[in-house]
Amino acid sequence: MNSKSDLFNKIFNAFILIGMAVVTIVVTGFKLSAAESGHALLIVAAVGSLCGVLANVLSANGRLLTFLFGLIDVTIYGVMCLTGAKYGNAALHLLYFLPMQVVGFVQWKKRGAGEGGQVRARRLDGRKWTLYGSIFFVGLVVAYFVLCALDKTEAAGVVRWLVLMDALSMMCNILGQYLLSTAYMEQWLFWIGVNIASVVMWVLTLRQTPDSSYALIYVVKYSFYLLNSLNGLRIWLALSRPDAAGGAQE
Repeated sequence: MNSKSDLFNKIFNAFILIGMAVVTIVVTGFKLSAAESGHALLIVAAVGSLCGVLANVLSANGRLLTFLFGLIDVTIYGVMCLTGAKYGNAALHLLYFLPMQVVGFVQWKKRGAGEGGQVRARRLDGRKWTLYGSIFFVGLVVAYFVLCALDKTEAAGVVRWLVLMDALSMMCNILGQYLLSTAYMEQWLFWIGVNIASVVMWVLTLRQTPDSSYALIYVVKYSFYLLNSLNGLRIWLALSRPDAAGGAQE
């Protein structure tokens, strides 16, 4: 990348890191002031969230350390889900996202990441686009109807849109993580999907319950993530060009 692009990345990364650190501190402050106990767990969760922010910024820049911070974030979040009896989320993070951090570390090392270097990114060919696109749409439909069956709320309309955004976020997370761990540029299309779905989901929540201050915070949080994922797409489009160092369609 040229010097102007490097300068832009440094400024943008600082903006995302500082912005998300402020959001995390505000979220933690709200929760600490409202909680009568469990303060230690809230602080641990905040540390995990900050590691998640670092992992996101590092992955956008193709840096191997993303998986170290991702490992910490996923482990903490998975354990928090277990303690909160959110067993579906716990299983997703501890049984899928956690081992995929190790897979990603190994795969990125093979593709030249580490020692200050960026990963040699690649792009999906037509056959893989068809395969992963089919998996995504089938999984989305199945997840939507399963979540609808589990949803006990009788109201229609907005509630079903919330369920759809939840299903969309889940499928984008699953495929995005796989493509991240295997160094495909197209992961960013799924991360953008995750973040748009999350912003919409929390905006709908805010419309239903306007006094939910935490919902506004999550709108801001996922807006930052959306900006980072757009920057990640920009960087990885360059990293995965056939004329880039090792970039290729595979």
